[in-house]
Amino acid sequence: MPYLDLEQGSIWYEEQGSGDPLVLLHGGAVDSRFFEHNVGPLSKQFRVVATDLWGHGRTADREGPFSLASFSADVAALIEAVAGGSAHVLGHSIGAAVALDLTIRRPELVRQLIQISGGFDIDADPPTGLDIDQMVEGTVTFLGSSYGAVSPDGEEHFAIVTRKDFELTSREPKFTTEQISTITQRTLVMVADDDITPISHQIDFFRALPKGELAVVPGTSHFLLQEKAALCNAIILDFLTNEPVPTVAPIHRAPAAAS
Repeated sequence: MPYLDLEQGSIWYEEQGSGDPLVLLHGGAVDSRFFEHNVGPLSKQFRVVATDLWGHGRTADREGPFSLASFSADVAALIEAVAGGSAHVLGHSIGAAVALDLTIRRPELVRQLIQISGGFDIDADPPTGLDIDQMVEGTVTFLGSSYGAVSPDGEEHFAIVTRKDFELTSREPKFTTEQISTITQRTLVMVADDDITPISHQIDFFRALPKGELAVVPGTSHFLLQEKAALCNAIILDFLTNEPVPTVAPIHRAPAAAS
């Protein structure tokens, strides 16, 4: 299993398939195994590069708090060293925020952007009604053994990683619609119809993007990539492999040029 050595620490990654590179970024408290139902179908048309963000999966934790900037710096290095200098980037949950941060900081590295169950402003998320200790305890019970199966830090370290994830999501992302409006990449915003972040926020996200497209996956939750994997994979592949169609009566986006 390959690791990319960076000044700040190593990160684990794995490649499958051939073609244009597609980097997958997982959410909090999980790792790239979250995409187990997606990598195979996507790798039939793309060179899929899946990585474990630091502190997650097979990538060891480091001292200090998580931040979008630290995660996206690692991903930038991965794209430069492994993906040939630029890639399509897909992120889910915290991974979507990392992909968004990367796109704003290093736009030259991102070809097309896919935002799944993410958001651009943490203040849009409704309060959970739970304190951080309760959230950590519940997550450790739910996912601790899975983390321990591959982590070099051992299962007992998972509570620390989970706390750092929840602390991150209490602070970030904090982007404005003005910042979102500067993104020139064609961007797919995908969300479950019963997701953590309100659909109303995803609509604001979509409308702020100059080249945004919106997909709401019916009958799913935050785990939509697993719950309706075939449908999600089809939407993702359609977005990545086809040019925008010349819509008949667009309201929020400029008409696509007819071929």
